[in-house]
Amino acid sequence: MPSATSSVFEAQGFRCVELQPEDIPELQVFFEANPAYFIAVNGEPPRPEEAHEEFYSELPAGMSFTKQWVVGFVDAANALVGIAGVISDLMAAGVWHIGLFLVATDRHGSGDAQTLMRGLEAWALRGGARWLRLGVVQGNARAERFWLRQGFVDLKLREGMPMGRLVNTVRVMAKPLEGNTLAEYLGLMPRDRPAA
Repeated sequence: MPSATSSVFEAQGFRCVELQPEDIPELQVFFEANPAYFIAVNGEPPRPEEAHEEFYSELPAGMSFTKQWVVGFVDAANALVGIAGVISDLMAAGVWHIGLFLVATDRHGSGDAQTLMRGLEAWALRGGARWLRLGVVQGNARAERFWLRQGFVDLKLREGMPMGRLVNTVRVMAKPLEGNTLAEYLGLMPRDRPAA
């Protein structure tokens, strides 16, 4: 049960709460109970320090941002059913980056991930997001299909990305929100231009 008492947002029976450092042990338990993502992306189950790193990993030097969140999705029993790592205004105002979006394996195929993502998108929009951005590992077929169904589009591939025991190719994707365009986005984010 996460320590936070106030909700960041609510979505059809779920609450989103901002996780705190004291929630790291529970987050680690959640990761270990749902290892499929880590096995697919890193080639190994979650490491003992996985939750700690989710809270305390730093962005590369020179990458500006407004805030980094680790949020948890909880059900009516206040049990953790998913988490997301979100960065607002990453390198440009209005660009919100989803670093991790993980829903419990036993909820896959239930529609819960779509419900939570719609809530997260609406929350980001209220917070000033004009675009959502993420990277998905090529070959993580379930995640690739999910993000395409959520309206994200491919921008470019980043090859040779070390992740755990693997070296992956990452599909950089973005989604314009409420009348904003990909052309505007790419004007602000030259690193994501297909030819860059």
